[in-house]
Amino acid sequence: MKYTLSVLVENHPGVLSRVAGLFSRRGFNIDSLAVGVTDDPNISRMTIVVNGDDYIVEQVTKQLNKLIDVIKIKKLNPKEAVERELALIKVSANSQTRSEIIQITEIFRANIVDVSKETLTIEISGDEDKISAFMELVRQYGIKEVVQTGIIAIERGNKVITKNSKIEEDE
Repeated sequence: MKYTLSVLVENHPGVLSRVAGLFSRRGFNIDSLAVGVTDDPNISRMTIVVNGDDYIVEQVTKQLNKLIDVIKIKKLNPKEAVERELALIKVSANSQTRSEIIQITEIFRANIVDVSKETLTIEISGDEDKISAFMELVRQYGIKEVVQTGIIAIERGNKVITKNSKIEEDE
């Protein structure tokens, strides 16, 4: 089972390396990791997806809490969070296939962000299933290259994770 952790960390050089090193030393597997600066330039937010069971997630959380650069950790409930991924997909396109690819792109509410004589580069965001379904449909035209982010997630509604917010207990 996949678990999504939202982790606030100090925005200093080497923090990502220390977090990744912790996973490596303890033998935990990171399914995906996305990092970005928050509205406070001194704090970054990591979205870490861990594949495992409750015990593994508990161990990961305890180990992360030991790192001095970690400010706050929250396991996100998938039903109470919005999760998205972003992918850029370069697809072979000639004059015969270009309109079909454009139609598929529109159906998936994706965007064409670059055009050349022989390719279209498409930006698509959504959950993992949506991106996989899109890639499956355009695969027949020839996928030249794919770059994909990991999951980023935020809680729904008024819930926030900030440096000064109170951590809510998991249900």
